[in-house]
Amino acid sequence: MPKPYPRKFRDDVVRVARHRDAGVTVEQVAKDFGVHPMTLFKWLRQADVEAGTRPGTTSSESAELREARKRIKLLEQENEVLRRAAAYLSQANLPGKGSTRS
Repeated sequence: MPKPYPRKFRDDVVRVARHRDAGVTVEQVAKDFGVHPMTLFKWLRQADVEAGTRPGTTSSESAELREARKRIKLLEQENEVLRRAAAYLSQANLPGKGSTRS
């Protein structure tokens, strides 16, 4: 996976693309900065989402969702461990199992 561009660089390229002169294409701006045109289009779309002018998930919302998903996965794993432990302990306490009483 390619190394991501620094946030400041992306912001600068988006600013230049937004304030480009008439007749200058987004593709030309992308070429001037050495990024793929589709990458710049993606950055422009994300900048619109961040500004609230386009529907979508902001970066902070994405980070929050990632953290929530991690926490949910951890809680599900902990729940599974507890479920298995409860099942094991309930089997150990059944009469006639592991007991030598007469």
